[in-house]
Amino acid sequence: MERRRFLKLAGLGVVGACGAPLPSALARAAVSYPASGALRAGRWAMVIDTRKCLEKQGCRACTEACHLAHNVPAIPDPRHEVKWIWKESFERVFPEQVNPYTAAEVRDGRTVVLCNHCDNPPCVRVCPTQATWKRADGLVMMDPHRCVGCRYCLTACPYGSRSFNWEDPRPHLGAGSQDYPTRTKGVVEKCTFCVERLAAGEPPLCVTACQRIGVGALTFGDCDDPSSPTSALLRSGAVLRRKPSLGTLPNVFYVI
Repeated sequence: MERRRFLKLAGLGVVGACGAPLPSALARAAVSYPASGALRAGRWAMVIDTRKCLEKQGCRACTEACHLAHNVPAIPDPRHEVKWIWKESFERVFPEQVNPYTAAEVRDGRTVVLCNHCDNPPCVRVCPTQATWKRADGLVMMDPHRCVGCRYCLTACPYGSRSFNWEDPRPHLGAGSQDYPTRTKGVVEKCTFCVERLAAGEPPLCVTACQRIGVGALTFGDCDDPSSPTSALLRSGAVLRRKPSLGTLPNVFYVI
């Protein structure tokens, strides 16, 4: 969506009954405080069971579902690649956990990575325009309309979880989605834990896609609620967070 059209639609939305509504996904994504019917949490978190994920090597269900719905471009040049959720080798995700006795299938196995929605996000601290901010429920948000392309957040993020649009992403969208706004050249984007779906009472697409194919490696929920499945998994055994020594306190956890 062009910026001029976005501003026009936003203005019409403020008018109320006399104006045309915003596109549904865009309207929900813009809400910082969820409306009635939305999924709510004290602190959202995701738990990734690497054992289940390793059982289905080569699976891209979570990535394909997310990227299609959120108009993430498939740019062939790896230098300009845009990613919201993808897979890396366990060795790259957790280099401190690998030793000479680590089994090859574990060391080289592919592990899901995405924005960690940190409790102490360095990306938020360095953004000069507040294009990225942290909500009360822990979601680290990104507004491409306020992004000036300084890329400070890319430098600050120690997980490589943000992408910069070095070129116009729209020619690389294919069919794309009409329900989610596209981005432009010169702005940053990343995973938002499907904030537009949470506002509609639905879990993130990656979780739904993983469950649909029968793997169930991704669990999403309120880790402040001791009765939630997420909290139960966090109490169940060995759970890792990426680069804990940095003090960012990620809200994406890994069962190994």
